[in-house]
Amino acid sequence: MLTLESVSATLANVQVLRGISAQFELGATVAIVGRNGAGKTTLLRLVMGFMPKHTGRVTFDGQDLAGVPARDRASLGIGYAPEDRVLFPSFSVEGNLRFPCEVLGMARRAVDARLAETLTIVPELEAMLPRSAAALSGGQGKMVALGRAVMAGTRLVLLDEPFQGLAPVLATQYGTSLQRLIRARPELCIVITESNRSLLKNIPTETLVLERGELQRSFVAAALSH
Repeated sequence: MLTLESVSATLANVQVLRGISAQFELGATVAIVGRNGAGKTTLLRLVMGFMPKHTGRVTFDGQDLAGVPARDRASLGIGYAPEDRVLFPSFSVEGNLRFPCEVLGMARRAVDARLAETLTIVPELEAMLPRSAAALSGGQGKMVALGRAVMAGTRLVLLDEPFQGLAPVLATQYGTSLQRLIRARPELCIVITESNRSLLKNIPTETLVLERGELQRSFVAAALSH
């Protein structure tokens, strides 16, 4: 489904990604583990179209994403929860959740149905719906960002460092929501970046290791043969 072919990227004249090739299939849950600065965030941003200057090829269902503007990638069924959440502070939580579907022009009834499903996956969001996104804690914002990614991501969900900074209670709730998501959408591909693999101990994942911008070959081979 999602294929990276010899992908490299540079930031501020520093090469961050080096010749990455990997394939992520429907139904797979993949952890990309690496130290801070290894290139995990850059990799997800590149898939989302926020790193236009790169070499190599990224395809989704055989379509070269170079021809798909970042603003249109949600229309392919890709949801993204960035590390820093990036919520609209002037919107309510519900407004933030609905936003990607509304931008896609989905009918209100369809958005309502998508929201109802999302609340079964992340039930903690229901009590937050009327709240201003500006009033949320960092951890609550991470939960909302997960919900927003679930709203948009019918085929692929990208989660960047989702457990970073979460209090233990919220980390448990987040992990349980991921388990619900895997059960509710068995055909969904989920890619999770983390610095600490132990934070994903209760999430069944394939694991790739990103080190100095390169995926470890042994781990790539294991993932591609799954």
